[in-house]
Amino acid sequence: MTVAEVLQLVDRLVEQQRGKHLNDLEKTVVQGLWKGQTYSQIANEFGYDENYIGDVSRQLFKHLSEQLNQDIKKGNFCWTLERVINSPQFVGLVNSPINWCTPHHQTNPNPSITDQEDPNNQTRYSNLTLAPKITQFYDRTLELQTLSDWILAQNTRLISVVGLPGIGKTTLVKRFVDLNLQQFDAVIWKSIKIEPSLNTLITEFLTKVAHADLRFSEINLLELFKALKTCKSLLIIDDIQELFKPGKLAGQYQSRFQEYKALFHRLGEIEHNSHLILITQEQCQEMIGLAGELDPVQILKLPGLTQTSILSDRGLKDQSSWSQLIQRYEGHPVYLQEVADLIKTMFSGKVSDFLAEEGIILTANMKSQLGDIFNRLSPLEQQIMVKLSQSPNPMSKNQLKQDLDLSLMDLINGLESLNRRNLLKTSEAETVLFDGVGLMQAYIRSLGID
Repeated sequence: MTVAEVLQLVDRLVEQQRGKHLNDLEKTVVQGLWKGQTYSQIANEFGYDENYIGDVSRQLFKHLSEQLNQDIKKGNFCWTLERVINSPQFVGLVNSPINWCTPHHQTNPNPSITDQEDPNNQTRYSNLTLAPKITQFYDRTLELQTLSDWILAQNTRLISVVGLPGIGKTTLVKRFVDLNLQQFDAVIWKSIKIEPSLNTLITEFLTKVAHADLRFSEINLLELFKALKTCKSLLIIDDIQELFKPGKLAGQYQSRFQEYKALFHRLGEIEHNSHLILITQEQCQEMIGLAGELDPVQILKLPGLTQTSILSDRGLKDQSSWSQLIQRYEGHPVYLQEVADLIKTMFSGKVSDFLAEEGIILTANMKSQLGDIFNRLSPLEQQIMVKLSQSPNPMSKNQLKQDLDLSLMDLINGLESLNRRNLLKTSEAETVLFDGVGLMQAYIRSLGID
C-alpha cells in the first residue's frame, strides 16, 4: 500500500468524523507515523516544535478513535487500522485492499508526498518563508475557531488581528495557516519590516499565482485585483504598524505607503474569492468604517492568555498562585515566560514570594518593548496615558478633560487612538470610565513623569 493510499484512507475517516479533510500538516504527520518516525523526527524534518507535532497527532488519534470505535494511539496506529479496515462498513474507502505490516518494514521508493500525488491537496503555490516556526502554542481555541468561521464559512475578505507585541498574533495566524493550507489555491506571507514594498507582493502574486507575463502586464493594484478574483488565495501581511507614522494618532500612513491604504480599502469593498489577514499592533483607520457584523471585514483583538498551562514546565512552585501571576501580567505570554525565569532564579521558584513584592516588576526587555510602544504615541496620547497612570482609579471623560485642559474633540480622538492600539480599558458604571493597560501604567510610573 502506497503512502498516498494511506493518506487517502486517513483523510476519508477523519473527514467523516469532523467534516473536514486533513490539512497539510496533518498529512505530514500521517506520513511520518507511517514511516515509523518519532514526534521529534517529524518535527525536526519539517521545522516544527515536537510538542506541537504531538498535539496534532493526538487530535488525529482522537478523530480516528471516535470514527472506528477503537482506542488508537501512536503505538497501535498502523495495526489498529489494519485490523478493522477490511470490515464491510469500510469497504471502498481506498482504491486498493489493505495489507499492512509494521511500517518499519514497508519500503517506499518515493516517500515525499507532492501535490500531484495527493488529490486532496489543492494548494498550487505557497510562500511561507517569512512565517515563524511555532515552538510553543498555547490554547487559542476560540480565536482559531473565529478565524476559521470568518474565512472558511463567512467568506470574510479582510481581517485585522490586533494586539500588543508578543501577545501571540503572528503565532495564532501561523497556526491557522498550518491547519488550513489545503483550503487555498495560494498562500503568501509577507512582513513589512523585512519587505516593505508592495510591488514585491504584487509581482510575486502575478508571476507565481496568476502566471502573468510581466512584459505585457503592469505591476499595479488593478492587475492584482483581477488575479484575486480568479483563485482562492490567502495573503498574510505582518507588522502592519510599520506603515504608520510614529508620533501621530494611530493608523496614519507614511506617504510612501499610501498604496497599501488603497489596497486594504478596496479589498474590503470589491467582490473577490481571496482573503487578506493583517497582523498589527494598531488598527488601520479604514478598518473601522468597514468592519461590521454582516460585513466582509472583521477585527480580531487578541487578549492575554488565562490558562495556567503557560507556566507549566517552568520550574515554578505555589501552583495555587499561578492565576494571580497571570492576571498581574495580563496574560502576556512572552512577559510571563520572562517573569517565570526571574522567579526561578531570584525567588527559588516561589510564586507567592514574588507576588508579595510591591508593584509590578518589569524586566529590562519589558521596559524596552513598552518604551518602544510609548515612544510611538502622539504627544496627546502620551499626555492621556500619563494622567491615567497617576490616578489610583479609572477616570471619566469629564475628569480627563478638566485635568488635562483639552477640548472634547482632542480628548475623544486621543482616547479612540489609544483604543485602536489596545492600550485603553473601559468600564461602565453611571458613566464610562477609562484606564490604561496595567503593564504600560507600570512602565510610565517607572519613568517618574510628573
